[in-house]
Amino acid sequence: MLTIGQLAAYIGVTAKTIRVYHAKGLLPEPPRDASGYRRYSAADAIELIKIRTLAEAGVPLARIRELRSGGELRSALQRIDDDLSARIDGLRATQERLRQLADGQLSALPEPVVAFLSRLRDLGFSERWVTLQNDLWLLVFATHPSTARVSFEDQSSMLDDPTLLSLVLEYDGLHDVLPDDPRVDALAEKLVSATRARYGPDLPAYEGGSAIPALVQGAVNASSPAWRRLDTLIRERLR
Repeated sequence: MLTIGQLAAYIGVTAKTIRVYHAKGLLPEPPRDASGYRRYSAADAIELIKIRTLAEAGVPLARIRELRSGGELRSALQRIDDDLSARIDGLRATQERLRQLADGQLSALPEPVVAFLSRLRDLGFSERWVTLQNDLWLLVFATHPSTARVSFEDQSSMLDDPTLLSLVLEYDGLHDVLPDDPRVDALAEKLVSATRARYGPDLPAYEGGSAIPALVQGAVNASSPAWRRLDTLIRERLR
């Protein structure tokens, strides 16, 4: 028969840990001897080893009690193993995203959008425009993933039309001009004509009541007084 200190030393835990296991009902308390000390048997030591093994494997104490009292230990352990595997996969994904972030490569955007942004640079768009597009598509895909894909395919296809591409490049180039610059009015007229030719009377729209389109256009307008006036002119002429 062993004292609690002897048992703790043999099994590699502390006496405090054993008392916690007693308190949580994991390890039954043995009878005390005439001096009032707990005396542990080989069976107690075996039970303690099993509990310690589960605890070291990361099983919460509450689950250990459930597992030890149930009759389906193997299947329960398999479920815990599956949960741990999922957590490991999640941690590895998080680690990879952190490494990408450290390298300045992290993007929550789909790969086609990332390729689209890279193409903008090759076509001569300013870095300011590319950064703005990155942030706006990030917002749209996070809030309206299904609509965002349709809208993205429509917008990206504009790059294959030389006339539309030149208009968007001109839009980018007006960022620093004064709002009353004649080029703003001229571009507004060209964009209205191109929009009507491309879509007819049914302009693209997001889900009814969505505030995202206004947020997106608001972010664009906040970047440049000229862009803000351009948006106002386009809206007035498309009514």
